[in-house]
Amino acid sequence: MEKYIHKVQYYETDKMQFTHHSNYIRFMEEARTDFLEKVGFPYKRLEDCGIISPVIAVNVNYKKTTTYADNIEIEVKLKNFTGVRCEFEYIMTCNNNIVCTATSEHCFLDNNGKPISVKRTNPEFYNLMETLCEQNKN
Repeated sequence: MEKYIHKVQYYETDKMQFTHHSNYIRFMEEARTDFLEKVGFPYKRLEDCGIISPVIAVNVNYKKTTTYADNIEIEVKLKNFTGVRCEFEYIMTCNNNIVCTATSEHCFLDNNGKPISVKRTNPEFYNLMETLCEQNKN
């Protein structure tokens, strides 16, 4: 799948002129949103189906710095999927160097905030996510 590209904006840098570490989590969300759009299930569609998917954990490893106007290429993969939870993996590169690796874990809730089984709630989304997860294991 095509990588998501984020161009670092000036306001995303700190006093040392490096991209502030907190922004990488925002970049992950941008890339994850783009990923879901590309596979045919944007967040809006999930929400219209009564599914919300909050972040429950994030793990980020910073490898190299980036600065204003750098293009960060972000590869997103679905690493794990159970139907109740999922985990995305992110590899961020700039000028062919890995600058950050990360994961985010999500659960699936209904509009009232109660946990749901995606398999029962939306089999189409469940099958897609299972297929994507299997593709990444091969």
